[in-house]
Amino acid sequence: MIVDQWEETGRLTRIFATIRVEREGQKAIVIGTKGAMLKRIGTLARHEMERLFGVKIYLDLHVRVAAGMARQGRILNALDWRTMAGDDDA
Repeated sequence: MIVDQWEETGRLTRIFATIRVEREGQKAIVIGTKGAMLKRIGTLARHEMERLFGVKIYLDLHVRVAAGMARQGRILNALDWRTMAGDDDA
């Protein structure tokens, strides 16, 4: 998932994010029948973020196909939390 926009306003944080998948078939799986799976993913993620941050979260999720993503190291590094977290040894 890539965070596209993050807005903090008082007691509410708005997060707009994109879930990237490799193929259309994966997109259909992530969205699920009538959007049920995407809703479940969003609800669970929102609850966890509210617990971590201690504020109400508005989470807006979208699913997009990024064909060839697995072969592009640049995209995989952008999605890898370890490359964004910094060095714990420093």
